[in-house]
Amino acid sequence: MNRPRRAMVLAAGLGTRMRPLTNHIPKPLVNVHGKPLIDHVIDRLAGAGVELVVVNVHHHARLLREHLAKRRDVEIRISDESDRVLGSGGGIFKALSLFDGAPFFVHNADSIWVEGYGQALARMMVRWNAEEMDALLLVASLVNAIGYEGSGDFLMDADGRLSRVPEQRLSPFAFPGVQIVHPRFFEGCSAGDFSINPLWDRAIARGRLFGMRLDGVWMHVGTPDALAQTEEYLADTLPS
Repeated sequence: MNRPRRAMVLAAGLGTRMRPLTNHIPKPLVNVHGKPLIDHVIDRLAGAGVELVVVNVHHHARLLREHLAKRRDVEIRISDESDRVLGSGGGIFKALSLFDGAPFFVHNADSIWVEGYGQALARMMVRWNAEEMDALLLVASLVNAIGYEGSGDFLMDADGRLSRVPEQRLSPFAFPGVQIVHPRFFEGCSAGDFSINPLWDRAIARGRLFGMRLDGVWMHVGTPDALAQTEEYLADTLPS
């Protein structure tokens, strides 16, 4: 079974909503419950068996490079966007050759969660089916979300296929920034700054965008207020 062993962590954002904490450091180095956000992410990926992690860098790139150079448990490669941030789609597309044509995880650097039943990334590996999927997204219940300010992102049918939320209708699910994608997901794309959203729409039209529900509590650490809420929750839930 072709289970992903490589991942990309999206860490090139400016972190404007997290200011003033990000005035002098990149958001992935903001400390949460005793360690930087990006270490929460990479620890989880490594724990799921991921062996190579690609990290794109831009804002305070030197600090992030120096921090990542200390890791020895996984291979880290840097995708440099110092000259220009390439967006959620363009950043992945630039690094695509590093995945050797195999499916891989994409993980936002500001997304963490407390597991419920099982481990989400391991469950995604089992659920992944390259024959029927171009992308498999983790989806989180809005009821169990901290720091998320939206109104939901997708609907999901009984088979796990995702669709957009029609106007005047609410969604029970948010996208917590974790997915498995196949390189063919980016067919026809060109280098530059672009969003991943149109590619999701294309996959939806083909019936090849799937979701898997997170069993746990998701924290979107995007603002100082969300950080405070996350710290409070983790202090009550996890050991120091």
